[in-house]
Amino acid sequence: MKIILVKDVKSLGRAGEIKEVSDGYARNFLIPRGLASEATTTKLKESQEKQAREQKKKIRETEEAQVLKQKLDGQSVTIAVKTGGSDRLFGAVTAKEIADVINEQFHVKIDKKKVEMTDPIKHLGDYQVKLKIYPSIQAQIKVKVKAQ
Repeated sequence: MKIILVKDVKSLGRAGEIKEVSDGYARNFLIPRGLASEATTTKLKESQEKQAREQKKKIRETEEAQVLKQKLDGQSVTIAVKTGGSDRLFGAVTAKEIADVINEQFHVKIDKKKVEMTDPIKHLGDYQVKLKIYPSIQAQIKVKVKAQ
């Protein structure tokens, strides 16, 4: 029996995939639990249209991410912070602060979770920071931390 998976099934596949399974497995387990539906011609056509829409959406998001990468890659931002003596900061420059400065300076929306830092910045100086714009698209910016 042909089925369309409604939800991800660990041993079978991901949502939206069309699979061939035994009649008993489909009728007694998958369909009653809402994990799959029978693959009729109308449902197959709907599934194909949905996959086409998702593909177009993914292409559009990738293009937008490429434009954003070109805008941000190689740029630098400056953050002024209070210092406690030599070059040590009174706290730290975190991913949220870097994301806020990028949003303010370049007028783009970058989430703090997309700013990749190993540790918070605790000293004055120049640092290279990666921005994960899209799963396969990353930009590199320079963060200059200076005394206020």
